[in-house]
Amino acid sequence: MRAPRPRAKRKLPKPLPAADKTPGSLRKKIVAAGPRKPVKAETSPPPERVQHLQGVIVGSLEDDKAEDVITLDLAGRASFCDRMVIATGLADRQITAMANHLVEKLAQEGLKRVRIEGAGGSDWVLIDAGDIVVHLFKPDARAAYALEKMWGPELDVEPRVG
Repeated sequence: MRAPRPRAKRKLPKPLPAADKTPGSLRKKIVAAGPRKPVKAETSPPPERVQHLQGVIVGSLEDDKAEDVITLDLAGRASFCDRMVIATGLADRQITAMANHLVEKLAQEGLKRVRIEGAGGSDWVLIDAGDIVVHLFKPDARAAYALEKMWGPELDVEPRVG
């Protein structure tokens, strides 16, 4: 029987001078000091790319027989995405298949880090493709959440006084 190998010690980075006055452990001091370099803001892809990806998403959903597919333009209205696609599937299996096919097609388009929430058989599956967020609902859940009403363009109209 072999003797166990000693574990390598992790080296923590040296704290910044501003962190020396912060009480707590070395790790807490590093966190309190903040990042060493300024964080660059993410740049949005060109509108043509977003439009192309929207077409890929809608086409994939229509190929999988999604019902009531709508797209909402949220550019300038939401910080988390530029477009929102909402569609309905009739069964868990159909919604899961739509999500899986969509991730495959987006990977073919170069999007590798697409996140899926709720794909394990729920009434609502969310697919985060960066600038486009896709919601796949069962009919009852779609009516209950009413995202079209929440994010629809009619909410941007100023109320009339008078």
